[in-house]
Amino acid sequence: MRLLYEISIHLFNAAVALAALFGNSKARLMIRGRRGVVARALAENEDDARTTVWVHCASLGEFEQGRPLIEKIKEQSPDVKIVLTFFSPSGYEVRKNFPKADYIYYLPSDTARNARRFVKAIKPDVAIFVKYEYWYNYLRELRGAEAKSYVVSAIFREGIYFFKPYGGFFRGMLRLIDWFFVQNQESQRLLSSIGIVDNVTITGDTRFDRVADIVAKAPQLPIVERFAAGSKVVVCGSTWMADFHLLLPLMQNHPDIKFIIAPHQIDESEIEKMIKMSGREATRYTQRSNPEATLMIIDCIGILSGVYAYGDIAYIGGGFGVGIHNILEAATWGKPVIFGPNYRKFREAVDLVTLGGAFSVADFSQLNQTFAHILDNQVQISQISKAYVEQNIGATKHILEKIL
Repeated sequence: MRLLYEISIHLFNAAVALAALFGNSKARLMIRGRRGVVARALAENEDDARTTVWVHCASLGEFEQGRPLIEKIKEQSPDVKIVLTFFSPSGYEVRKNFPKADYIYYLPSDTARNARRFVKAIKPDVAIFVKYEYWYNYLRELRGAEAKSYVVSAIFREGIYFFKPYGGFFRGMLRLIDWFFVQNQESQRLLSSIGIVDNVTITGDTRFDRVADIVAKAPQLPIVERFAAGSKVVVCGSTWMADFHLLLPLMQNHPDIKFIIAPHQIDESEIEKMIKMSGREATRYTQRSNPEATLMIIDCIGILSGVYAYGDIAYIGGGFGVGIHNILEAATWGKPVIFGPNYRKFREAVDLVTLGGAFSVADFSQLNQTFAHILDNQVQISQISKAYVEQNIGATKHILEKIL
């Protein structure tokens, strides 16, 4: 099975190279970023004898989960060296200058040779894998180097290959890990079912700590504040056109309620289309304010977490596509949350729906009924959302008490 695994890694590398040849931008970034990375890591770390913590994240979302740990480690132990790696260009290219990490690299592909050379180059004392990155050769090299390996914010679901009859090789991979910090009891139960019992702790998801920190540091937004003043406001975050089409009749039915829409992608033609279809007086965040506007389009990035503060209800996009976007920012502000039907892979969404702080809708009829229910029970629902987040803060502290 190890041979098949090694072959699969080489086949993946070939597929990436082929995609790059045909113009795939992410594939090109990955090939360019991995080129010479082991040699660079060796040169940069050769004379650096500090205690080393290696944090690996698949992409940007996992980085946000790992970030609270990195920041706390640096705060508590500023002399510790942080090596940060990414698998995906969408993580590396955005965070390649993250100031709390001493060295940042693309993770070399998990061949036996790469893993041996890279681990030898960075000399980690501790390795932290965020959420679900499991690489056999790296885990084996870490065990051989007597470096402690941890998985944080880990989550497991019934039916994935670790728990299949043919998953023996992958179960063996998990047994190379020193400790699992899992998000929920179901993950603990699944690990227990394959004999991993004594090195598992339920600590929750470090994203709650990250989002709480973002909200605590969110700047005031006077433009949004003036727009929202004295009105009931719905903030629609990370929306796609499928979400907008669902929201459109709601906007038409409630002319007295203001709407703020933050599209997931800033596309000029789609923004103009939304404004025209809405039939409302509209303003854009980056342009001169229209005092008559009842629709605001957030046509820039980086402020959405703060925008939620000025709303009464939040709608989160993505639920009619591959999956909903981040609902925790809105929930942290204590907002009732609405989203589409594709949410079940997200624990916080499932939890909040169960508790009554969030609502999934599949069509306008459900949206209309849900909206009326929220308007009638807004205070109670807001309390549910806020309490849920507050109860789940603290994973970072519990993890670091074990690791450091």
